[in-house]
Amino acid sequence: MMPRALLAGFGLLLVAAAAFGQAPASGKRVHRLLIHNATVVDGNGTPASGPKDILIENNTIADVIPLDAVSLSRGGRGSTQADAVIDATGKYVLPGLINAHAHLQEERGGKPQPIEYELSIWLACGITTVRDVGSDTKRAIELRRQSAEGEIAAPRIFIYPMFGRPRNAAEARARVRELKGMGADGIKILGIDRDTMEAMEDEAHALGLRVAHHAGVEETNAWDDIRFGTTSIEHWYGIPDAAIDSGVQNFPSTYNYNNETDRFRYAGRLWREANPERLTKVLQAMVDGHVAWDPTLDIYEASRDLARAQTQPWFAQYLHPTLEEYFRPNPANHGSYFIGWSSTDEVFWKENYRLWMAALRQFDRLGGLIGMGDDAGFIYQMYGFGLIRGMELHQEAGFHPLKIIQQATGNNAKILGQENRLGRVRAGFAADLIVVNGNPLENLKVLYPTGVEEIRDGKAVRGGGIEWTIKDGIPYHAPTLLARVREIVAEARKHQ
Repeated sequence: MMPRALLAGFGLLLVAAAAFGQAPASGKRVHRLLIHNATVVDGNGTPASGPKDILIENNTIADVIPLDAVSLSRGGRGSTQADAVIDATGKYVLPGLINAHAHLQEERGGKPQPIEYELSIWLACGITTVRDVGSDTKRAIELRRQSAEGEIAAPRIFIYPMFGRPRNAAEARARVRELKGMGADGIKILGIDRDTMEAMEDEAHALGLRVAHHAGVEETNAWDDIRFGTTSIEHWYGIPDAAIDSGVQNFPSTYNYNNETDRFRYAGRLWREANPERLTKVLQAMVDGHVAWDPTLDIYEASRDLARAQTQPWFAQYLHPTLEEYFRPNPANHGSYFIGWSSTDEVFWKENYRLWMAALRQFDRLGGLIGMGDDAGFIYQMYGFGLIRGMELHQEAGFHPLKIIQQATGNNAKILGQENRLGRVRAGFAADLIVVNGNPLENLKVLYPTGVEEIRDGKAVRGGGIEWTIKDGIPYHAPTLLARVREIVAEARKHQ
């Protein structure tokens, strides 16, 4: 620990840097970067505190220094200790957001979409880390390398390739070894049989690979995740299924899981069939088995309010035409299932959300680990914007904004097994931070890069928005990134 007198003196030097330092250039790391006079929200659920100076050296948080009234009043004295300064007076600093359920997408429906579009929106929305749970694995590995070496403006990337459908235990183990050899950070399973799931999880644990399970209407459910040691359950299928008395949902005789209108229509009627007592046992067993839950609340929201989903305000300037076309109802595109969608479907889905959110609250009360991801690129959800919308939905579910920020930062870091270096505003951690114009504890909407309308001096003005996203010590000016996204979209629309 630094003696208090020396700490105060060091604080004076840093304050002096704020007085004389220059703002950083977007996309260029400096040796010492100072964030001055910030109110800090850590990723561990504790209240905001400040003002503080945050000193970044290269790609690491070197120190977080409380400022007192005396040191602030002497802000012009001393010599500079930083090569660049971000003045965070009146602003909030959070850990960089982590998107635990993302997809690297360079096409939608077979039509090209520039990866720069997606990566820039993520950074502009304050996302400094993504867990890619299904894309072109070789391409994702190259993007991970480019991000790590600072060759491209992108969040840090963790790769969980899709596992596929091996025919037996031997093939399952071989597939795990193959993915480990390719450099995967974990594995995403979907539509897997019980015997192959048991073999693959055993092999994955032996090789140090974490497992994300997107359960569906299939043989396996949350009891298998608990038994075999899955890291996280994605979405929510598999949890209420495990609590149905009859063991199977009451599907009509005409139901076809491969017909996505059928699939999502009756998914909206699943939670109501779960037995509350059995559900409590499932949730407690998940807690005891250290199975986390990444609910992706945003991605199904169109099912309960289609008109809202189709008219989100950022679509006007930021929706790429390739993605716009993919969203339109089309049985050929996964998630574009709104054919004959009715008010009755929406009512069922609204109840589904109420029960789903209640289960999340119960899981939290029991001690469960809740993360957050957006699964954007499907069902009218845009990259980055979807994660922030998910944060709003977690607030609707009953979580305090401090808890929500923890879910999107520190909790997601735990799911990744990176809690000792990501998801906190703490000395020694990776320099992944966001500087926000406004107080997200009062209004989560200030995290949207497009900002919010506020009343100041009796007039409506636009404020809020993330000003800086710092990933791995590299500062990115969020408005500059967003301007580039507008250019990409405007150019693509010229060629429609």
